[in-house]
Amino acid sequence: MKVVVRAQLAQLAYLILPSLVFLCCDLLWRGRRLRRFEDVDLAHYGLSFVGSLLFWVGLTLPLLFLRGWWRRFFEALFILSFTFALSTQAYFFQQYHAYINRDVARYATNFFESIVHQIWADGANVVSFQLPSLALALVFLWGRPPAFSLSSGRQRLSALVGIASVATGFCLPVQHQRKQASLPDMLYLDAAQVLASNLLGLSPDSGKLRPRARDSAPLPYLGVQAKTRNVVLVILESVRADVVCTAFDGSCRRTPFSNELFPERVPLLNTRALSSSTAISMAVLWSGLAPTQSRERLHNAPLLFDYARSAGYQTAYFTSQSILFGNMRLWLQNLGADHMMTGTDVDPECDIDLGVDEELFAARAIEEVVKLKEPFFATIQLSNGHYPYLVRETEPQPFQPSTTSKAPEHNAEFFNHYQNAVHQQDRHLARVLRSIAQSPAGKNTVIVYTSDHGEAFREHDQMGHTFSILDEEVLVPTWIDAPEGTLTTTERRHLEQKRTAFTFHPDLSATILDLMGVWDRPEIKEHQKLIVGTSLLSPEVNTRALPMTNCSPLWSCAFENWGIMQENMKLEARAWDSEYHCWDLRSDPNERVNLGEAACPELRAAAEREFLRLPGKKPGE
Repeated sequence: MKVVVRAQLAQLAYLILPSLVFLCCDLLWRGRRLRRFEDVDLAHYGLSFVGSLLFWVGLTLPLLFLRGWWRRFFEALFILSFTFALSTQAYFFQQYHAYINRDVARYATNFFESIVHQIWADGANVVSFQLPSLALALVFLWGRPPAFSLSSGRQRLSALVGIASVATGFCLPVQHQRKQASLPDMLYLDAAQVLASNLLGLSPDSGKLRPRARDSAPLPYLGVQAKTRNVVLVILESVRADVVCTAFDGSCRRTPFSNELFPERVPLLNTRALSSSTAISMAVLWSGLAPTQSRERLHNAPLLFDYARSAGYQTAYFTSQSILFGNMRLWLQNLGADHMMTGTDVDPECDIDLGVDEELFAARAIEEVVKLKEPFFATIQLSNGHYPYLVRETEPQPFQPSTTSKAPEHNAEFFNHYQNAVHQQDRHLARVLRSIAQSPAGKNTVIVYTSDHGEAFREHDQMGHTFSILDEEVLVPTWIDAPEGTLTTTERRHLEQKRTAFTFHPDLSATILDLMGVWDRPEIKEHQKLIVGTSLLSPEVNTRALPMTNCSPLWSCAFENWGIMQENMKLEARAWDSEYHCWDLRSDPNERVNLGEAACPELRAAAEREFLRLPGKKPGE
């Protein structure tokens, strides 16, 4: 009897051992974080442990009681499941201090570029996690205790239990966001089923393009210029033009902190992004290219960071965004920034959409900016303006009444909630910019301020962004502050003349290159040909017919929408439109009077050449 009891206890320990391995690893990796869990988080965590037990017990049960090919099948399934779950989460946690989950998998919709490319880029490190995990799985199989003989019927039942447990493990709900209150194996299984759905075309996210790792074309050394100006590019997230005091306003309520800090700034009141998708807008801003350039070119064209380094500038990138969103981590890994800080560096558990709380981000950013050596080029990118819009109860909320309800009848109150988020964000941004302005480098530092795109609040029946290139989504707040002596008299005059001119994000790219003294250098002539912007420090105004789209070789769109804009005339359509709309933004800034395609024949022809078809239509329709 004692022998039987010991054998049964050994079998029980064997069945629960995989779950205990993941529990112990999690305690080792996230011990301090787990101790901060609240009761509801602990409840989620306990349920995930139950789910882990069900999965691994069901998968290991056939290893004890099956024979022949069925056991070989479950051995292979166990090795694959255990090795990939443990090695993937260990590797991912090392990289990002967070586990892979369904949100990450949802945006990893291109298997080759999202997974294979990462393994190719960091293969040795990946293998260093896979080999120990594989060895542990093999040791587990080698050390299995002896089992009792079962009848053929009970063996078949054991196999069915194993198959059912695997299927159940892929479907069990887990708490995968924010605190990730689940065991790493359950988070992995949840992500795996999302990725599998994408690969099999069963998910609406399947087949979508996302950025991969960049590899910028080399630039010649341009040398430090005689007159150097530091440049700081500020990029807000989802902030539309009418919620910012772009021009100085003594009674500004919307963004009072930056308004007070830079009273002599030059406003640019008619600046458009060429997309309302963050990834596309960032690529345009940093490269100066049109969003319709080829995928390869968007991944290898030099960026502002590359030009800056070739001109002897120190470079920096500070963002409050979570780099777990999309393939942002791949896009940034070869960015060329000497200093980098992301939202996940400040808080590994930061929200995938909102990023880290910018009060925390500002404190860290202030510590980092003082380390920059002149001349420097830095990008400060914020994210708390992204839906659901971070509003802290402890800070002022001047726009009332406000609500988090997105119901149509609460649109005005929800817009107030959004304005409160922008208002609070401005306070934290101003702290960082003040530290730069008041530093010894401040007198030589030009601030270029804009947003990646705007945000719709039902002006044309849509909410949020990426759904259109209408002005609520692409008209962005833009201003440039240049301390006395950083611009020549002629440069400042040309800049001030652009106050009400129609300008675009690539114009900011060209202007930053001009500020760094490289815009007209013959060494970059071949790259300059592809930049569709015009320096705002020159007498010219950008008169190109520029493509605007949320459907790019860099980033796919949920609903097709695109068009062409040339100065004040815009042609655009969405997937459900039967023809293009034509808008005159000088006489109709709210885009209420559609002039029809016939009023924009040149833009219509340009759209046919660029896009070949209307959004939502097949070629030839």
